[in-house]
Amino acid sequence: MREKHKKHKRNLLLVFIAVFALTMSLFAACGGDKSPADKADGETAAQEESPAREDTVTGSVMLAAAASLENAFVEELIPLFNEEHPNVEITGTYDSSGKLQEQIEGGLGATVFFSAATKQMNALVDGGFVGAEDVVHLLENEIVLITSANSGTTVASFEDIANAASIAVGDPASVPAGQYAQEALTSLGLWERVSAGASFGSNVTEVLNWVAEGSAEVGVVYATDAASMPDKIRTIAAAPAGSLKTPII
Repeated sequence: MREKHKKHKRNLLLVFIAVFALTMSLFAACGGDKSPADKADGETAAQEESPAREDTVTGSVMLAAAASLENAFVEELIPLFNEEHPNVEITGTYDSSGKLQEQIEGGLGATVFFSAATKQMNALVDGGFVGAEDVVHLLENEIVLITSANSGTTVASFEDIANAASIAVGDPASVPAGQYAQEALTSLGLWERVSAGASFGSNVTEVLNWVAEGSAEVGVVYATDAASMPDKIRTIAAAPAGSLKTPII
């Protein structure tokens, strides 16, 4: 599981850099085109000087991303990008994909949106807020049942999740991980029992923290979330095969 998490992180980094490189090229283009003579002079001067060039790309970017991606962006991806483009200011806002969708529809000037599910992205495309040609499917994830690292729970699978004294899931109304949990548990005939007493988190990170702190005996999050806290979280099981109709994109 940890190796898969590392692979996901590497892939996301490559896509992140590619997406932002394309975005930043727009800022560079706004600086005005040089005349052929200027270009020739510049190229000659560059050849005579050191090959190291000062990065001239400047601007600001509003990044809207699912809460489960916040640590990856803040701690790794944005700093790595700024090593290449130090004059670009990246401002991130992180929440459930559903809430971010609503904010974008309400006027949030996001340059790039990373959704935890296709539903929210498709809604923005249908509403004319995102061009269909600009949407890229990046990674596939899975949902897992978790408990705290020192938990003594007897719950051993999704099938007996209802035996837990307390359960945490993302709110299906706005949290993709909660929507996937609802779908999987509905297919197992357990959703009504679980939802009757479950605590609904406003995003998947909140669910993760509740379980890590012991506020909830078990919870349902993405596999990558569970792998991000190996000292505090233990993965019990992945969602049973066939419990989800479509892959988690």
